[in-house]
Amino acid sequence: MSGNPALVMRLVASAYSVAEKAGAIVRKVLHSGELGIVEKTGANDLQTLADRLAQKSICASLSRRFPKITIIGEEDLPSEEVQEDMIEKGQAEEILQKSCPEEYRAIKEEELVVWVDPLDGTKEYTEASRYLHLQAVVQKPHKGLDKTHGTALWLLDNVTVLIGIAYGGRAIAGVINQPFYNYQLGAEAALGRTMWGMLGLGAFGFQLQEVPADRRVVTTTRSHSNKTVTDCVNAMEPHEVIRVGGAGNKIIQLIEGKASAYVFASPGCKKWDTCAPEAVLHAVGGKLTDMFGNPYGYNADVKHMNSAGVLATLRNHDYYVSRVPQSVLQALKSE
Repeated sequence: MSGNPALVMRLVASAYSVAEKAGAIVRKVLHSGELGIVEKTGANDLQTLADRLAQKSICASLSRRFPKITIIGEEDLPSEEVQEDMIEKGQAEEILQKSCPEEYRAIKEEELVVWVDPLDGTKEYTEASRYLHLQAVVQKPHKGLDKTHGTALWLLDNVTVLIGIAYGGRAIAGVINQPFYNYQLGAEAALGRTMWGMLGLGAFGFQLQEVPADRRVVTTTRSHSNKTVTDCVNAMEPHEVIRVGGAGNKIIQLIEGKASAYVFASPGCKKWDTCAPEAVLHAVGGKLTDMFGNPYGYNADVKHMNSAGVLATLRNHDYYVSRVPQSVLQALKSE
């Protein structure tokens, strides 16, 4: 351990271990087949047992070690005692060994806000579960099952656990866990990976790659599209459009060279969807704003909805902002 690590480094190190435990919970619930699904505002806004258990574990683990931080989670859960086996006490040693950027060394607990999405990509998670259940029920040869299995596993790529850390209204650090990463390697593979980033330090846990400069690949929503979203995507004049679930997953596509821009010209995303991914993206020189090109704030008292949409890029952000049609901007409201 590096001497006496700064508070924020200890928090990020804890968030890393906590996210890994949450990822294990997400996998365990899926494998049980008992998802406990409830609709929050409709069929595209679901909550599962995995959402509930993962958030309880994350919030209880972090608040026990850092009692003065503000934690804002996606799920509105009743206050209740959390079982001891849900508490993660570990800290990632590799993070504790790193030197804290000078501007963050004196941060106090009460100055930090943690934004938690315990399961980003819940819709894809529930769909994957249905596909896997179908495969388990139909145990005789069936020409559609191989395709069904492949679809289920692809859907699980969309799922992430997000823990974002904000200071002074700015996303300064983030942890992204992908619980089902490595599924392509088969049943014996060790599943899951965790990425993290911090302004002034960089980002870790993945290989940074970029889409070739002469190509524009846009990633956008898989299940929340409308005319405004489509018009904005088309205005970017993309060579390719990728439609996937989860804000965390879309940012992973940017930093791993699968997409040039994440374009979502609609309300729908919340601060817990974007805080952690934004911090990781910014740590490698990318940018996330609303469709007007304005940054979002992550103070404890901000409204949760990202009302003016999300535009994120690894490079050339100004170009994509300049392509947003006036009709789209008129349909949205800048914060």
